[in-house]
Amino acid sequence: MEYLLLLVGFVLLIKGADFFVDGSSDIAKLLKIPSVVIGLTIVALGTSAPEAAVSITAGFAGNNDMALGNVIGSNIFNVAVVAGVCAVIMPYVVDEIIFKRDLPICIGITALLAIFMYDGQIALWEAITLLVLFAGYIFMTVIHAMKHRTQEKTEEENTRKPIISVLFIIGGLAAVIFGGQLVVDNASKIAVSLGMSQRLVALTIVAIGTSLPELVTSIVAAKKGDSGLAMGNVVGSNIFNILFILGSSATLHPIAVASDAMIDVIVCFAIAVFAFIAVAISKKKLNRIAGVILLLAYVAYTLFIILR
Repeated sequence: MEYLLLLVGFVLLIKGADFFVDGSSDIAKLLKIPSVVIGLTIVALGTSAPEAAVSITAGFAGNNDMALGNVIGSNIFNVAVVAGVCAVIMPYVVDEIIFKRDLPICIGITALLAIFMYDGQIALWEAITLLVLFAGYIFMTVIHAMKHRTQEKTEEENTRKPIISVLFIIGGLAAVIFGGQLVVDNASKIAVSLGMSQRLVALTIVAIGTSLPELVTSIVAAKKGDSGLAMGNVVGSNIFNILFILGSSATLHPIAVASDAMIDVIVCFAIAVFAFIAVAISKKKLNRIAGVILLLAYVAYTLFIILR
């Protein structure tokens, strides 16, 4: 029964995020916001909604391993698999604002998270610091969006009425919240029944399940040649995961950090740095070779955490 409810939870998370993204993107396009900014904010927030639902729910329950493992596992999956698969399908040029601003921010806050984790917990003041940084990041991104509004017509892109888009947003969020509760509860039960640690379940099953919206959204964007949305979604989601989701979870309940969790965050940092270097040496392009290396790195990491 737990497996069925876990599956139902994942379906609600993915479809709820899909509705949220559709509704939010429609509203953003009506406001003539560029696709790269939509990727970094609206789509990133929407596709990270499953991670938020799972980790914040786990934070309320004091389930530290699930909250932290889900975020780190999702961030590794996003860069290694989501960005990697998109590069293999269709190598793409990374938008300049993402390369110069957002990807370095993503690397920097991952390093900051490692520092916060070093003493064995993410304390309240550290959680508040993450939330303040998140507010600053959103403010900076919105200011940039207002200065670079596109003048393109959007009548053909938006077929839904604004009220329908709003209903999509509300219904999507409701599905995500309920689905997140189902995933946390049933993943925990499965972990206990199989003798698995909750951190292993969070780093693998839950992380992959909650990252499916990022994967689907980015693949569709990559096939359409919209690299701004594809890479912006990955980077924006990772920033959102660390700053908002972990910040919120640790505010609700200080997060205790297991010693081997430091290895996971170091892997997360290393993969992000590799992606940045790969883009830098390929003239701001993520090519197929880099994509294959990222995918192989994820396979190796997954085998490592299963065997450890």
